[in-house]
Amino acid sequence: MKIPKRILPLIEDGLVDEVVGQLMSGKEATVYMVRCGAEIRCAKVYKEASKRSFKQAVEYQEGRKGRNTRRQRAMQKRSRFGRQQQEEAWHTAEVDALYKLERAGVRVPRPYGCIDGVLLMDLITDDAGEVAPRLNEVALTREQALEDHATMMSYVVKMLCAGLVHGDLSEFNVLVDADGPVIIDLPQAVDAAANNHAQSMLERDVNNMTAYYGLYAPELLASKYAKEMWALYQEGELTPDTVLTGLFQEDESAADLDGVMLEIKEVMEQEEKRQQRLLEAARDET
Repeated sequence: MKIPKRILPLIEDGLVDEVVGQLMSGKEATVYMVRCGAEIRCAKVYKEASKRSFKQAVEYQEGRKGRNTRRQRAMQKRSRFGRQQQEEAWHTAEVDALYKLERAGVRVPRPYGCIDGVLLMDLITDDAGEVAPRLNEVALTREQALEDHATMMSYVVKMLCAGLVHGDLSEFNVLVDADGPVIIDLPQAVDAAANNHAQSMLERDVNNMTAYYGLYAPELLASKYAKEMWALYQEGELTPDTVLTGLFQEDESAADLDGVMLEIKEVMEQEEKRQQRLLEAARDET
């Protein structure tokens, strides 16, 4: 196939030997299969800001630090240099998160670096050596759904203990190989301590996964893993080995009508955004 313009420098530098084919094109990037020596890997080519359809970049970038103060000031002023630095930060955020999460024991594709907006990483495959399916393409038994949901909750705990929230976790951002779920797509990962939206993003991530696995194991739908997890995190009691129960007793004495209505509104808005993401994902695949 014709070599994409963004991958050409990697071929010239000997990092990539051949572009095997295109895997997918989504809202933020186009992913290719490439040969690097004897190995087949992924090359994720990020789209330019003007061509990305990821609508909430500002919300996700809150709390991100520039690599030096000059860059940070430029990013805050939204100068041309600042916008370039924001793009660089968006590109490097995923590879930084992948390295951090791999060390934390979360199953993610192994990264090999991000060069000029192209992320090289492992290709996740199934038993037959084919590209592993996304979670939404896999039929599960009740027992498998319960097991994989517990695995995903342990990964989210490890992520939170490493200071990160995925921010866009759903059945479309999880691959399934012979060893279980693998989390992908992390350029929007947020700093759990520095981003004011971290708690709501964590709840959305956890609720998305619970809702999907709950299709096969309905008893999961009554669980409150996100609230339990965040409460432990805030109290400084969450560790990578914390075993969650899914149970959480909220303080009903502090409840009021306005608060309840606000929570209902937030849930409805999150569901509306979720449905919009599903529509966008469906359009991307057609």
